[in-house]
Amino acid sequence: MRRYPYALAASLCGGLACALAVRLSFVALPLVAVGLLAAAAVAENRLRLPLVAAALVLAGWWWGSVRLDVLDRSVLRGHVGEADETLIVVTGPPRTSRFAVRAPAEVRRFGSLAVREAVQLELPVGRSPPQGAVIEALGQLALPKGPSHGFDERAWLAHKGVHVVLRVDRWRVVGRRGGLGGVADSLHARLEATIAPGLRGERRAVLEGVVLGDDAALGDDLRQRFRASGLYHLLAVSGQNVALIAGGALLLAWLAGLPRWLGEIGALAGMTAYVLAVGPQPSVIRAGIAGALGSLAWLVARQRDRWQFLLLGALALLAWNPYALLDAGFQLSFAAVASIFLGYRPLRRVLEGYPLPGPLADVIAVSAVCGAATAPLVWLQFHAIPLLTVPANALAAPAMAPLLALALLTAGLAPIAPPAAAALAWLNGWAAAYLAFCAKFVGGLPGAQIRSTRAALLLLAGALLLAAYAWERWRPRS
Repeated sequence: MRRYPYALAASLCGGLACALAVRLSFVALPLVAVGLLAAAAVAENRLRLPLVAAALVLAGWWWGSVRLDVLDRSVLRGHVGEADETLIVVTGPPRTSRFAVRAPAEVRRFGSLAVREAVQLELPVGRSPPQGAVIEALGQLALPKGPSHGFDERAWLAHKGVHVVLRVDRWRVVGRRGGLGGVADSLHARLEATIAPGLRGERRAVLEGVVLGDDAALGDDLRQRFRASGLYHLLAVSGQNVALIAGGALLLAWLAGLPRWLGEIGALAGMTAYVLAVGPQPSVIRAGIAGALGSLAWLVARQRDRWQFLLLGALALLAWNPYALLDAGFQLSFAAVASIFLGYRPLRRVLEGYPLPGPLADVIAVSAVCGAATAPLVWLQFHAIPLLTVPANALAAPAMAPLLALALLTAGLAPIAPPAAAALAWLNGWAAAYLAFCAKFVGGLPGAQIRSTRAALLLLAGALLLAAYAWERWRPRS
């Protein structure tokens, strides 16, 4: 088992995934898993790993089934069509569309019914309550919309444990939520207010998308250009953001002459605060878990293993919500990271024979392997494939690291030196404008993305022919 540690985490993940196909929530299943573990303890060496793996698959299968039963349970669904006085906690940032304002929320009281259930809150266009606000309102319960134009809102919300929509016309704030959620709300509001002081419009929207993973302020046209250009992943918080937080903490500790262990503790604190501020996005949780495990591995003098970190991130997300496996963000995030682990180095070695600067070759290798790995998922989820991902990322790459660094530095300076923070934000606005320009330019080119099935099949055939040619050419010869 020490030689194959991936098998343990992979077995649990596999069991959690099995619950999506068949639910086995009866009590006997964990007892069988315990029996297999007992058998593994007395079995000979070659049988221990299969027995432990089987026990973990059954344990994950049982736990996943229990979690799915909990997520599918809804008290408020039996009151659809009713209206009553409601106490609501807004649990995420509101998003404004053309016809309504929507926000994730939790109902604490519906009429005389005491309940804690997640809902989607719908309000008229206009002012909206901030994240973390506790509001009172007269709300009416309704079912989410079914399949329409290729999107099933009801199924999408059900995978997040949301089964009803609460429609509200008038509301008033009566407090703020406390606990860990309240800490996350305060961190989010603080970071949102300090990353771009003085900036407005498109530049601020791009900064909020890159730093907080919140693209709600982007216009529909610009959001579509980001998708068409293959740059939309920049608006989802990823490992680069978390690595910059950790690296900044270690750099500050080094400049202050502090020991490395204090820097690692500071990195852990910074990454935890950042993950809380951004919210439960699959990419940031994966990156946060990997970063935290990396710091803990250094503190306890253990070897770092990137594949194990990736599997443990998937395990944490699936253990909380097995439906996450069906989420586009989960699939794209883990597929992109796995493709980098597997394909970056071989492609980077190939590019060494070409007259390319090192940083440019790195960007080309990463964007090429990620684009190839995520293209099938993008097609299945969004029925579109961006074709110019590599040149778009090569154009945008020079702005990303300075944009992130300046945004976080601005947030750190804002409380103690507001004029300096405003000057840095103004400078960072140009980086955000350049990023928006890259998305508009590349996403607006003819053929930037394909949407027809015929074109997708032709692209697949071309990719297979190219792969066959490359395999014959690069295959090691005797």
